[in-house]
Amino acid sequence: MTESSDPVHLLFGRHPVVEAIQGGLAIDKVLLQLGTRGELETTLRHLCKEHGIPLQYVPKEKLSHLSKGNNHQGVVALIAPLSYHNLDELLASLAEKDDAALLILLDGITDVRNFGAIARSAEICGAHALVVPLQGSAALNAEAVKASAGALTRIPVCRSSSLLSAIDLIRSYGIQILASRLENSLPLYEIDLKKPSAIILGSEGKGIQPPLLRAADQHLRIPQVGLTDSFNVSVAAGIILYEAVRQRLV
Repeated sequence: MTESSDPVHLLFGRHPVVEAIQGGLAIDKVLLQLGTRGELETTLRHLCKEHGIPLQYVPKEKLSHLSKGNNHQGVVALIAPLSYHNLDELLASLAEKDDAALLILLDGITDVRNFGAIARSAEICGAHALVVPLQGSAALNAEAVKASAGALTRIPVCRSSSLLSAIDLIRSYGIQILASRLENSLPLYEIDLKKPSAIILGSEGKGIQPPLLRAADQHLRIPQVGLTDSFNVSVAAGIILYEAVRQRLV
């Protein structure tokens, strides 16, 4: 089962709209700026025909009004609400397929750009889902989809009443719980990420909450050389996820 997110009405920008159509997102209509020619117009015309999506040509002023000043790049899609996935059902499906789970748990990630960037890396690296708490998380909306370059149309996002309860459920499926922090932790390359893994990432301001740190089986860190305190959380996510890919492909 899925649970509807806050209503998502609009998606704007060339790449996000094209990738959303290709990813099978439920789109009611695509609005294209009058006078658009070339590759974009041809691509959208073919994709909309293939997926049975109405394509309407409208004045630039209408797109600007709909996007409320955001850079629409001449194209806006009217889309149905995205949906949160049920975590227990997703875990059961992974167990049935005997897939080594790779999950990302987001603690206090409220910036939609970070949320989208993490989703983009997670989808590219083959993560099975993002897990977010009911409160204190960026919204699953059109802005997030745009920030993810459309990845949020392809990777499940599960929402739990709390990350602690999500951790209990995840652990019951034999998945190791890892938390990213600098202090009292092992270097990333010493962690066995071939095992089914759920990785907790915290906000740059507050880090991971102490109860979640205590709930983790191991703490990991990305080795650093310079003097800057830490990586941006979305950059850290990409590094950790790629190490998981590297280990699993060896």
